[in-house]
Amino acid sequence: MSTPLNRQKLVQAIVYFASRMKYCGKIKLFKLLYLLDFEHFRQTGKSVTGFEYQAWKFGPVPVELMEEWEELSDDLSRVVHIVEERGIDYDRQTVKVNDGVEFDADEFTRRELEIMEGLVARYRDEYSPTMIDVTHQQNGAWDKVWQNGQGARQRIPYELAIPGNEAGRESFLQVAREQAMYRAALAAARAADNSAA
Repeated sequence: MSTPLNRQKLVQAIVYFASRMKYCGKIKLFKLLYLLDFEHFRQTGKSVTGFEYQAWKFGPVPVELMEEWEELSDDLSRVVHIVEERGIDYDRQTVKVNDGVEFDADEFTRRELEIMEGLVARYRDEYSPTMIDVTHQQNGAWDKVWQNGQGARQRIPYELAIPGNEAGRESFLQVAREQAMYRAALAAARAADNSAA
């Protein structure tokens, strides 16, 4: 579950990618968010958006965003809209930035911005099939969970972003555990507030 801060970053990350990428359809966007989150986790032990990703046939899916895709929440619909565009052999749901909307870099750390800039530099002109190849890498996080369909719709643990022999792995995983405890405490406090109301 994403926190309000994560949600603000998500909204701005979508604006960033939609305004700088060619062919920024749903599949490509989902994969960019996954690559952003998993690379940031690999470097810090924390995701950017707070999303949980599941292993689906065509790659990792941020379930929360998938659930709201057909009817975007107010915060997203204020900054982007979805346009159906005909591709070579399929229809693409292209994400377009609304007129007058500008990316707000203030939400992000330098590291987060560098990762996003790197993703744009690498995938700006690519179609989603190239992104599928990247996120389906053999022995990558998605592949380890998917396992030829046996892990369909299973959560992709962020821990899989950090190779077992990487220096600092345990420190990053400790950060992740602390973040998880914080999110659980926050969710419990919200639930208590809602039941008291």
